[in-house]
Amino acid sequence: MVRRRASLTRAVPAVSRAVPAVSRAVLEEVRGLQGRFTSRLHDERVASWLGLALGVSFLVSFATGLVSHFMQHPPGWMRWPSRPVNLYRFTQGIHVIGGLATVPLLLAKLWTVYPNLLRWPPAASAAHGVRRLLVFPLVAAALFQLVTGIMNIAYWYAFRFYFTTAHYWTAYVLAGALLIHVANEWPTVRRTVMTRPQDAVGRRAFLGTVAAASGVITLTTVGEAYSPLARLAVLAPRRPGLGPQGLPVNKSAAHAGVTVLARDPGWRLTVTGRVERELSLSPAGLRELPARTVRLPITCVEGWSAQATWEGVRLRDVLRMAGVDDDARVRVESLEPGGLYRTSEVDPPHWRDPLTLLALGLNGEQLDLDHGYPCRLIAPNRPGVMQTKWVHRVVVS
Repeated sequence: MVRRRASLTRAVPAVSRAVPAVSRAVLEEVRGLQGRFTSRLHDERVASWLGLALGVSFLVSFATGLVSHFMQHPPGWMRWPSRPVNLYRFTQGIHVIGGLATVPLLLAKLWTVYPNLLRWPPAASAAHGVRRLLVFPLVAAALFQLVTGIMNIAYWYAFRFYFTTAHYWTAYVLAGALLIHVANEWPTVRRTVMTRPQDAVGRRAFLGTVAAASGVITLTTVGEAYSPLARLAVLAPRRPGLGPQGLPVNKSAAHAGVTVLARDPGWRLTVTGRVERELSLSPAGLRELPARTVRLPITCVEGWSAQATWEGVRLRDVLRMAGVDDDARVRVESLEPGGLYRTSEVDPPHWRDPLTLLALGLNGEQLDLDHGYPCRLIAPNRPGVMQTKWVHRVVVS
């Protein structure tokens, strides 16, 4: 025990001498790295312009993301309108395509401000240190949203958490951190953006390159929602026109486990719940009802959408046959054995809309199995995950 104490006693001074030496080495390395950032593009003016563009982009994505979330998970008091028909198609297209176009902006912004991470000393005061620490949740949330968002539209779920919930709550972290950052940096933005420096050529070229990169990404993805540019949509996860009957498919009948059930000759559509009379309709019985044809888009939460011609019977006609009150809420159920979107709620504004169909056909043909044969829901201004496929039961509450 005495020998160990003696060894420790001799080691302590050695460690004490080594720590300052290591600290000096680290400090010299940091100073050396600081000297390498000689580009004039690592300045406040470039960072301010990029920050303004990022702020607008993130706030637009936040607003359109809330639309998507509350359309899929509305509070009990909220009822989304069925018109305009293309509202969700527009907002979700902006959310996804605009989010992709934000990637070059964020990378350029991080490159511009990166030297500040090596500033020494790290904080001039306690308040300054707190402001610097608050940048961490902003950067972390921004990277998380963009990286996981890209993975989601690519259907690459390498993470174990549920994307929708994580994406939704992190959006609030990002929005809050962004507002705090704007409040802290607004004096700098006003001072730098409102001036006209003489050496602006290099900055303009850099910012123009970043804007061009965002434009290229937009041009090569917007065709997934805007059909005239579909041929240019080389970066889009889905292209309009590709798939059975000219529409993309996210989940096939085989993947959903309904192939046998959907082809069962004994399939019936049942209408039950708070009705005056329950209904049980075969495919032939549905076709005996007045047929309707509508032009409606199918819009996915991943941003793609495509217009199609749907044939079938109006949901409101079927419900009125069953004797349903005008303010009733309706739940549509799929043959799928499980899954988050096996059912969907249809509020009065939607089921009463004459464009809402129980579709039996698509683009002049019998509905394909992967598109929901023998019967699926199609309604205006709804996310694709709520356009339930392989419908077999309608429950009125």
